[in-house]
Amino acid sequence: MNWLKLSALVGALVWAAPLAHAAEYPVRPIKLIVPYAAGGPTDVLGRMVGEYLSRDLKQAVVVENKAGAQGAIGAEAAARSEPDGYTLFFTAASIFVLNPLLYKKLPYDPARDFRMLALITDLPVIMEVNPSVPAKTVAEFVAYAKQNPGKLNFGSAGTGGTTHLAGEMFRQMAGIEMTHVPYRGSAPAFADVIPGRIDAMINFTSSSLPLARQGQIRALAVTTAERLAVAPELPTMAEAGVPGAEANTFYGIVAPAGTAVAIVTKLNEALNQGLATEEMQKTIAGLGSESKPNSPEEFAAYIAAQNKIWIEVGKAAGVKID
Repeated sequence: MNWLKLSALVGALVWAAPLAHAAEYPVRPIKLIVPYAAGGPTDVLGRMVGEYLSRDLKQAVVVENKAGAQGAIGAEAAARSEPDGYTLFFTAASIFVLNPLLYKKLPYDPARDFRMLALITDLPVIMEVNPSVPAKTVAEFVAYAKQNPGKLNFGSAGTGGTTHLAGEMFRQMAGIEMTHVPYRGSAPAFADVIPGRIDAMINFTSSSLPLARQGQIRALAVTTAERLAVAPELPTMAEAGVPGAEANTFYGIVAPAGTAVAIVTKLNEALNQGLATEEMQKTIAGLGSESKPNSPEEFAAYIAAQNKIWIEVGKAAGVKID
């Protein structure tokens, strides 16, 4: 066998090896890193997604919780894993969009270190006020705020999070002054909104709607392009007179950069199968959202659009943690 034939044979074997590996995938359990503590809402959703993946791929999907550093610990662990399809990462907007905005140095780079698999869902948020605030619509709230410049405040689940930046977005686009009051989570923030110690808040549908329907807070609008199926009575921000004030958070599944295209395709198909099930659709609807099949390219484009939105909001608000 001459040198040229030998080189061609070696080259063919090199290309064939990963293809054969991808065709057999998976042959052992898959690890799904969830960057938050066990038992929380993100963990619950991540485990449900893992369960559907396991059914479709006919391999166990083992959830490993790596909480801490605003999700950076889990993201770093996933980024440094072998790109063989056996370590996946359940990511969120805070990890892939907000952390790069807030921190000068991160141990991972969302664009460089990962391959997108699928968007699981994006969760809308609702603007709400304490019932004593003399505003039953967004327009009335804006007018009230302009009559009382600098006197109103809004709470959030923490500096730099979605609920904080959604409030900053609203403030900027409505042209009003409000003071941000950060809390360590939504629960303590609601504990001050309900008795009127703070005036307003923008928070997730799943926690806001029950309180609004009990009369403990007054919901004014949703920050989505269209009205929500779970709350059709609430206008969108655009309908309420503040166009462009659209905000949400998202969850998705990614793999380490370098994962073979065939494996990425197989995982995307399995995830879309899970998203299409009635049980998953019902769970996501209960969060005030919906989900539909999407490609890795569509997920990447979605993240790029979110980056553009929040970078502009963050810069205008001067939000930085380090």
